[in-house]
Amino acid sequence: MENKSIPLESVLIVDDDKPAREALYEMVLTAGYKAAAAPSAESALEILARHPVELVLTDIHMPDMNGLELTAAVKERFDADVVVLTGFADSHTYEEAIGRGASDFLLKPVRLPELKARIQRVFRERRLWKEREALMEQLKKLSITDGLTNLYNRRHFYRQLSTEANRAERYGRVLSLLFFDVDSFKKFNDTYGHLAGDEALKSIARATENCLRVADSIFRYGGEEFAVVLPETSGEQAIIAGQRLRNDIDQLRLPISEEETAKVTVSIGVTEFSPGEEMERCVKRADMAMYNSKRSGGNQVQFIPPDE
Repeated sequence: MENKSIPLESVLIVDDDKPAREALYEMVLTAGYKAAAAPSAESALEILARHPVELVLTDIHMPDMNGLELTAAVKERFDADVVVLTGFADSHTYEEAIGRGASDFLLKPVRLPELKARIQRVFRERRLWKEREALMEQLKKLSITDGLTNLYNRRHFYRQLSTEANRAERYGRVLSLLFFDVDSFKKFNDTYGHLAGDEALKSIARATENCLRVADSIFRYGGEEFAVVLPETSGEQAIIAGQRLRNDIDQLRLPISEEETAKVTVSIGVTEFSPGEEMERCVKRADMAMYNSKRSGGNQVQFIPPDE
């Protein structure tokens, strides 16, 4: 009766009474679900620790750990629903079971049609909840993600910079900011077309991700302008990172057709965050450093220290 491998959408029956446990096991199989069984709450927790199970059917009255205690433990430690079974019709017990996190409450003796209907409802509600969670996560991601490059967008840039600035101040860490802009991008679009321009921006985004650390956050700030937040990075280190990024993008060869490729360069501005300064001041400084790079001919890195 003990299952070695339990797939999802399966039911774990927990009852110290062997005949009752075996009867429920057969009913769950007849209802069309995978099943496993445990003679105690402790053994049920061991099974749950090894295998994902979506639904636990547990009796209330068991020695050592009872069904209500098991319900609380399952809800705290695992992603599983619990249906509590009892032979006593008691509103207080029902309220306590629901209060501990149970999804439903069934009176013994259990009839197959009712058991099947309850299991179906639990699984249906789980699926709806999972779909809703996935949708909310997708909407959240879309709200902070640039649709073309799949980088974080400008709105999320300010949130992330604020978070990193607060962390740097709290723990006395260094933090740097890097802005870069694609040189002569209007001319690139006029020459090769906007579709090629979009592909160029995507290639630049990927090159930037490959060049920098996992801890660094990359954003499409707007148009052909990008920003990078560099935690635990001094201004000198950020200049080195900027030079590496400038070189990597300079080496890109962007396919225009089967016979033709194009190249792009970027102007990069770097600054270091000064503890206590307003976030917008740091942003303006990085933007000015980038402007200085562009004004000096592009394809270079300029640095403005925080005291300027």
